[in-house]
Amino acid sequence: MHMARFALALMLALALHPARAEVRDPQNEFFMAKLGDFKEELATARKEGRQGVLIMFEMEDCPFCARMKGTVLNQSEVQDWYRRHFLIYDMDVKGSTEMTDFQGNSTTEKAFSLAQRARATPTFIFFDLDGRPVARYTGATQSAEEFLLLGRYVVEGAYKTQPFNVYKKQAARP
Repeated sequence: MHMARFALALMLALALHPARAEVRDPQNEFFMAKLGDFKEELATARKEGRQGVLIMFEMEDCPFCARMKGTVLNQSEVQDWYRRHFLIYDMDVKGSTEMTDFQGNSTTEKAFSLAQRARATPTFIFFDLDGRPVARYTGATQSAEEFLLLGRYVVEGAYKTQPFNVYKKQAARP
């Protein structure tokens, strides 16, 4: 009898649960078009009141990058929240595209990725408004909620006093 009640409650909860968040193309709705000059991007971030710049370092055929794009970065809630707080770009760790780094130096995507020690993909690096890396997360997050928590970790400045895993444990406490 107890199991039947549980099954009924579960079915009712699923029926009443709101539909999943809207899913949108991450390439157009999460990432922003790169101008190729990150020194200029910092000026834009400052002017628009953003907290910094987020770069996802990726490479073609990376299964974890595809997982992030297909399960987390395609969620409208994630896209809207991150776009309010950061300018967001993707970068090919093997790319030969010419670019200008945060200090105004000419380089390529590959050389910039190596300089940032983005060897595994995906690697997410948050840069402050002076172009300094302030937080890094390597790999795919478990969920959209964890990725949103990562963003809050940076926006709230918690990266200054504790690692993300500690912040995450504290946030999970009731």
